[in-house]
Amino acid sequence: MKKQFDYTSSDAQGTMIQPIHPAIFDIQRYRDYEAELLECNQSFWKAEEGVQVYRRFREPEVFSYGCRDMRRSLSLQLAGLQLSMEYKADIANFLEPWYGIGTVASAFGCEYIWHQGQAPATEPPFSSVSEALKYEPQPVERTPIGRHTLEMIEYFLDVTKGQIPISLTDTQSPFNSASYLIETSAFYMSVIDCPEELQRLTDRIAELNINFTRKQMELLGDALVSPGHGFASSRYFSGVGMSDDNMMMLSPEQYKLIEAPANGKFGNAFEGPVFHSCGNWSGKIDAVKQIEHLQAVDGAFSAETDPDPNPREPFGEAFTGNGIVVNARIVGDKETIMDQVRRLWRPGMKLIVVTYCPTPMEQSEVYNEIHEYCK
Repeated sequence: MKKQFDYTSSDAQGTMIQPIHPAIFDIQRYRDYEAELLECNQSFWKAEEGVQVYRRFREPEVFSYGCRDMRRSLSLQLAGLQLSMEYKADIANFLEPWYGIGTVASAFGCEYIWHQGQAPATEPPFSSVSEALKYEPQPVERTPIGRHTLEMIEYFLDVTKGQIPISLTDTQSPFNSASYLIETSAFYMSVIDCPEELQRLTDRIAELNINFTRKQMELLGDALVSPGHGFASSRYFSGVGMSDDNMMMLSPEQYKLIEAPANGKFGNAFEGPVFHSCGNWSGKIDAVKQIEHLQAVDGAFSAETDPDPNPREPFGEAFTGNGIVVNARIVGDKETIMDQVRRLWRPGMKLIVVTYCPTPMEQSEVYNEIHEYCK
């Protein structure tokens, strides 16, 4: 039977976990566990080719309504970290101060709307790009959302004594953030009607992104792992990850004109951009590869991960021999994962296989098979 995306699941990439009290989490044990993996992380990131396996632990509530309570969020995430040590992998899981995706949009006056049982939402405050350009945004850290995110980082650091890896909050691309500011129809018409104005807006948002990212990094210090949200991350990986899902609405030419410059500007302030989009973005590969100093890309590679997953072959061909890492998310059983890996992998490629195996035994079998096939 053909595998399909489960629309009834609250999070197809999530693992349901019971929270634990931070006092019972063994910080030193996790620190030792992570330390055992760091050398191979460093070697992989510096190498011209190779493969790593990451068993992602993502608790659905953390990335939904539960983000409002930073204490519960930490308890759930620590439970995930504790459980993750039972699953064979090359990259440790990390904590994330997730608080929705409207962070930078808040600089333009967007406020969070909380619907029962859902992640926070925002409403666009402007009717046109020119109206948004006339607005003088404030620094993100001065907004309620920005302050909450920084307080969340401080809380995580305090409880874990700064010993546990922590990423930046979920970082949206400048184009994604711009889409939260302007009424939807007007926003996408601006791609055709006033692309230069839209480019100016995304450039301004890139500056806000840079400044708020620096604020987070100042707090995180040595606890910081990169690239961040949605990516396998390590203290020895580099670049800054950004979600760029709305690029699916653009042609490759529009993407290169409007988006790529702002993405490059933001990412290159932090050792290079790292790209993510949901869905099948294989038709934009050439445009994405032109982002200056691109470090890594992320994509979904099975029908259980995304209702429109990426084809494997174009990624294997495009990201071989150039040092750009492919972070491949593959929800499914062992046969599904290995089928995708065999079609995706090429010698000379840098591949991170992100698995969601339900048991430590299956994870161990998948881990061994991946390394055997890609050696």
